[in-house]
Parts: sequence; structure tokens; C-alpha cells
Amino acid sequence: MSEIRARILKSAADMPAAHWDACAGRDNPFVAHAFFTALEDSGSATARTGWRPAHIVVDDADGVPAAILPAYLKSHSQGEYVFDHGWADAWERAGGSYYPKLQCSVPFTPATGPRLLLRDAALAPQLLRAAETLAEQNSLSSVHATFLTPDQQALFAAQGWLLRVGEQFHWSNAGYGDFGDFLGALSSRKRKAIRKEREGALASGVAIVHLTGAAITEAHWDAFWMFYQDTGMRKWGRPYLTRSFFSLLGARMGDRVLLMLALKDGRPVAGALNLIGATCLYGRYWGSIEDIPFLHFELCYYQAIEWAIAHGLERVEAGAQGQHKLARGYRPVATVSAHYIPNAGFRAAVADFVAREGEMVAADIEALDMATPFRRG
Repeated sequence: MSEIRARILKSAADMPAAHWDACAGRDNPFVAHAFFTALEDSGSATARTGWRPAHIVVDDADGVPAAILPAYLKSHSQGEYVFDHGWADAWERAGGSYYPKLQCSVPFTPATGPRLLLRDAALAPQLLRAAETLAEQNSLSSVHATFLTPDQQALFAAQGWLLRVGEQFHWSNAGYGDFGDFLGALSSRKRKAIRKEREGALASGVAIVHLTGAAITEAHWDAFWMFYQDTGMRKWGRPYLTRSFFSLLGARMGDRVLLMLALKDGRPVAGALNLIGATCLYGRYWGSIEDIPFLHFELCYYQAIEWAIAHGLERVEAGAQGQHKLARGYRPVATVSAHYIPNAGFRAAVADFVAREGEMVAADIEALDMATPFRRG
């Protein structure tokens, strides 16, 4: 095998945005230079929070980045949404040190996207081998790449990485002209239920506004920060993101942000934060300071569907987990992660686990797909 030439960036800001984005492309907002630097510059994804940047770069003959693998040395498994706590426990009980591990992902973001940012697609094997070498030379237990796009799954598999199947719920646009067309594809009982939920969410005089770009002010981010904190405290014990992250996000890539706010008497009482991709609307965070029935479903699911239809997007990804999304028209889909484990014995045990887990996930997806609200026949 030829010599591997790669370098490690200690922060995304160490590379010019133009060079990074030439590899990342424009389709997925989460792999943009602006998104990674917002995470890191805000103090959200840093060594202090257990996310030490270690982005792997392969340059072309002129010294210009041609391939990037965004990666972090992790001291825990939080904020990843592909759970390996059982693996960590097993390896520790066997006398190993599971942490640090190398995590190839977008911090706190369970959204599908390219993990190999390739201006030169031929460099994919070299980039993956560089990640493997980094793990081997530094006695790391493992390398993990999560929420892979279908086209990149084969690249990891060809390199011998283990593929693990998970499950999310995504909405797909079947060429609907408007929300009414979408409702027409559902059974009568489900149509009535969704209409009732939408009416209930707005019954108390709630108005929904959509904001993007320069229309999002610091006052809006202040309001959303309150919503995010409420959700973060209930889900994780503490929010992953800092307040400054949201300001940086708006300043650096506001045109790719869609902030939906619920107003009551002109005052924001709830919000949902989305990122806009070339073909997909990605729902990320939600929160509220008032308990209003059905408002969660309205802001996070129905408004997202309506916006995606109006803007010709192919799908909506509404984040991790949540079988409650099924009744709202979001179908179960497989998600895939890839894992490199240097130790042969540990790898064999994990390979057996993911094979058995994959069978169960596939059966679950098949069963859940029969329970969607769509008309049959």
C-alpha cells in the first residue's frame, strides 16, 4: 500500500472556508464550514465538552485540500444518537480503554449527510485509511461514522468497516401540490385526526411565523434559546449548545436557517429550528414555554411538511427516534453508521451484535411501515 499523506486540523477554522466548502459542496448545510466553525467557536464542540476536533485532511499535489473527514476525539458517547454505551462497557470490563474514540460526525446532529467530503472522489480509501491509522497509532478503541448517505455506505463497507443499521422517521414528498394533497393520500380517519390536531394547536390564538436570513434577529435567538434550554434540560440534563452558537449560526449561514416561531399575543411561546438543504428540510430543535396541546406536532411536523411542499423539497428529516411521528405521515427508514475496530476479538463481538441488531431493526421497520396512515390499495 502506498504511503498515506494526511494532516489533522485542530479546528475547522484552521482551513479557509472556500477550501472546506469546495470539498463539502452546498447540498447539506451541516457539513458547511460555517456550521462546524459555529459549533467550535461557540464552545459547544470543544475538548472541554468532550469533542476535541481532529479533522483529517488529504491535500492534492498543489497542497490544496481535496478530501476532508470531519472528526472528533471523544471522551464520552453523548450527543451522537447512535448508542454504543454497551460496547464501551464491554471493552472496559475486558480491561480496555474505550475512550478516547474517534467520532466522524457532525456534533449533536442525527441527520444523514456525507461524512467523506470529497473534491476528489478517488481519495476516499486514502481518507479512511488515514482514520484507521490514526486509531492504530494512538491506541484508540474505535472509529465511528454516523448517519451515512446511501452513496457513501459502500465506500466504508469496501474498506471493511462494520455497518450498523438504525431507524428514524422521515417524510417523503410524493409530488404533492399542497398540504391538502398530502392529506388526500391518508386514510379518512387519519386525515380527520391531523386536521383536529392542527386546529387545536391554533385554537388559543397562536400564530405561526417563518423566519430566515436577516429576518432572524438577536431577539428571536434569545426567545429560541429559552425554548431550547427547556427541552435540553428535560432531555439531556443540560443543553449541548451554547447561546452564542445560535448567533453565529444566524450570522454565518442564516440563509440556510428556517426558524418557525409560535406567537401568542405577539409574544414567542414556542419555536422549531430547521436547516435547509438542497433536497431536504432538516428539523433540529424545538422547545416551548407554554403547554399548548398539539403545538409540538404543528411546529415540528405539519409546518415542516407544508414548507417542504411549497419549496419543492423531496423530504423532511425530523431528527432522532419518535414513533409518534408515524401517525403524522413520517415513515420508518433505515439509517446506517460505520465502525472501525482495530482489535480483532472486539471487532468480532461487535460484528455479531450489529448483525443480530440489524435483523431486529429491519423487522421493526417492516412492521411499522404497515402502520403508517397512508391509504392502501
